[in-house]
Amino acid sequence: MNAQTKIEAARVGGPITHNDLIQGSDEWLAARCGLITASEMKHLLTVKSLKTADNEKTRAHVYELLFQRISGFVEPQYVSDAMLRGQEDEIYARAAYEENFAPVVETGFITNDRWGFTIGYSPDGLVGDDGLIEVKSRAGKYQVQTIAEDTVPEEYMLQLQTGLLVSERKWIDFISYSGGLPMFVKRVEADPLIQGAILAACTAFEARLAEKEREYRATLVAMPKVIDTERREALEIIL
Repeated sequence: MNAQTKIEAARVGGPITHNDLIQGSDEWLAARCGLITASEMKHLLTVKSLKTADNEKTRAHVYELLFQRISGFVEPQYVSDAMLRGQEDEIYARAAYEENFAPVVETGFITNDRWGFTIGYSPDGLVGDDGLIEVKSRAGKYQVQTIAEDTVPEEYMLQLQTGLLVSERKWIDFISYSGGLPMFVKRVEADPLIQGAILAACTAFEARLAEKEREYRATLVAMPKVIDTERREALEIIL
């Protein structure tokens, strides 16, 4: 049985598109809470060897998602200048793509639980019935390198393939954008080998999460007294 056959045989559910969610909103964060997502797949799988990852970042991500599942809370993340620039660049890149290629429909989040666990993906846009776009805001030197090499940078491939896996779409157009330089667009199609490795890594990661949750709850049971605490808003803590 090849990788594609294994993927098809495992499927029992399907993708759900959450059009009502706005990316970055509290509701969007709540929908992502505790889920394996495409943007974090780099912590579960090594892109070069396609082997399940086991390093400090992997272990940290286990506890991060376990915290989210236990508490139902996503801790706030620092928003850098580069992230703000990326949000703005995404708007310009999407408009340029629509003008030169095809209309894009924005949506907040896609989930898929066909494999006994849920994986999430936040696309930068849907194209027709079969396509997606993923926009990356790049520093000038990296944009020049990407255009010169005429290929999708390796570090984005796991996110792209996870997006295709979750959405069950046929292709995704990778868009590399750097203001003042030509926009780079490269089509990526679903790769059964990579997607099979993604599912194997997710299965192993979910097993580790379950094991650590059992350890967490066993410790609580063994404690002479469990003292619950109340979460305060970040502003109150600063003050």
